[in-house]
Amino acid sequence: MSKVAAVLTGTALALAVGLGACTEQHHDEKMAETVQVSEQWASAADTGMTAVFGTLKNTGHHDVRIVSATSPAAGMVEVHEVVSDGGGSKTMRPKEGGLTIAAGGTHELVPGGDHLMLMDLKAPLQPGADVPVSLMFDDGSSLPVTAQVRDFAGGNENYQPPSPRGHG
Repeated sequence: MSKVAAVLTGTALALAVGLGACTEQHHDEKMAETVQVSEQWASAADTGMTAVFGTLKNTGHHDVRIVSATSPAAGMVEVHEVVSDGGGSKTMRPKEGGLTIAAGGTHELVPGGDHLMLMDLKAPLQPGADVPVSLMFDDGSSLPVTAQVRDFAGGNENYQPPSPRGHG
């Protein structure tokens, strides 16, 4: 083997080992470690339920999935979507399977679209206050987020509770 071939073979081997280590490192990375949340806010409410919105960015090399959320401000938090019934009205319902954010992608939580629903509020959420929420991912990791409470009238959606198909 010539010196050039030996150097190229050694370089290719080092590169392959390095890429393998890089892939393994990313594979072991927790989903919550690759997600950034920005512009997060919650709608003010005195009782009942309210929503949390914002931008989710996946900086990782693998898709991530938010399967649930929790908040000390609410008895329950659900991942919701808003869908049109075709007749002009919109229905808000739990989002089957949670929210998937593609590798390198973003996902918007917006009024009239996907959002986190804080249900059975334990106390009023007043404008200017902060509300803590923890996003729970498919791999068991979690990401704490603080959303500022703001005045917002809402999108006048109807609420469709989860179907009793054993989801729970």
